[in-house]
Amino acid sequence: MLVEVCANSFESAMNAQRAGADRVELCSELGVGGITPSAGLIQMVKSELSIPVHVLVRPRGGHFTYSDMEFEVMKADILFCKSLGVNGIVSGVLHDDFSIDMERTKVLVELAGPMHFTFHRALDWVAEPLEAIKQLGTIGVDTVLTSGGETSAEKGIKKLEAWQRNTPMTIMAGGGVSPKNATKFKDIGLRAIHCSGSSFGNRVDLMDKITMNSTKHLVENEVAVSDPITVKAIVEAVK
Repeated sequence: MLVEVCANSFESAMNAQRAGADRVELCSELGVGGITPSAGLIQMVKSELSIPVHVLVRPRGGHFTYSDMEFEVMKADILFCKSLGVNGIVSGVLHDDFSIDMERTKVLVELAGPMHFTFHRALDWVAEPLEAIKQLGTIGVDTVLTSGGETSAEKGIKKLEAWQRNTPMTIMAGGGVSPKNATKFKDIGLRAIHCSGSSFGNRVDLMDKITMNSTKHLVENEVAVSDPITVKAIVEAVK
């Protein structure tokens, strides 16, 4: 069974390889579900790892309906990854009604070729996931990462089993995969699992320090952008 580790840093990627993982999905900011990692991180990981490296192409946190400019950024990131010899891309696009934007996703798949293409957990917002999986297969998607539409893959395990029976694509279980439940996904016939295996360290004492986290930006149904009216007002106030 293939084990993919969602690696959020160079250290995480190296640890995954040392631990026997089959490949890594490289990303940043696990707290928002992952976004595209920096160019430097991609370069370093690709140069140092001997196992396959797949890169998450997601320009921001929040939902999966992207503007034209965001879509151009995604295409540029895929071309950059291709130039480095990255082995796979993890991405996907939804319409604002939560159906899969097949037209845009197909553009990404074709641009990524011949790299492996995984459609990520945006699938877990889709109303008719099995039908969506079948459609994704027709545009060249190789793997679907999903928790079965539930908050964890273990809760969605019956759906995962049914979906894998109904598609030749690889259904990769992701979301809460741990040493305690990993074999359950093998037992139902899945060929791949996805996990972060995270632990926390490098602790510093932040007592009496103000927080640098911004909870107002942890929003999934809207996208924060710099507002030109607000910026202009600030500029005019000081110029």
